Amino acid sequence: MHNSMRIHIDGFRKGAFALALFLLLTTVQAAFGHEGSEHVMGTVSKVSAQSVTVDTADKKTVEVGLTAKTTYTRDKKKVAASEMKVGDRVMIEAKEVNEKLVADSVQLGTSASKGK
Repeated sequence: MHNSMRIHIDGFRKGAFALALFLLLTTVQAAFGHEGSEHVMGTVSKVSAQSVTVDTADKKTVEVGLTAKTTYTRDKKKVAASEMKVGDRVMIEAKEVNEKLVADSVQLGTSASKGK
C-alpha cells in the first residue's frame, strides 16, 4: 500500500506541475500577445476617431491609436468603429509604431455597467 500511495502522490505532483506550467505559459502568451504585438484589456474611458483610452485592471490608463486598418468585432462578428462606447470592455491587439501603440484589432465586449 505504501508504494501505491507514493505512485499516487508522484502522479499528483506531475499533474500539478503540468497545470502550473500550462497556466504560466498561458499568462505569458496573454501578456505578450502574438509575436510583435501587445494585448490591452480593460474598460474604455475615452474614445475618438484617432484613439481609444483604456483603463486596465491593474489601474493603468493606456492610449491606443486607431487607424483605417483597425478591425472591430463583437461576438466574433464585424462591427463599425462607432460601436465602441465609453464603458465598453475591450481587448485590443496592438503593435508599437513610432513608440506608440496602434490597434490592429479591437474586440468589444459588454459595457462595464451591463456586465455587473
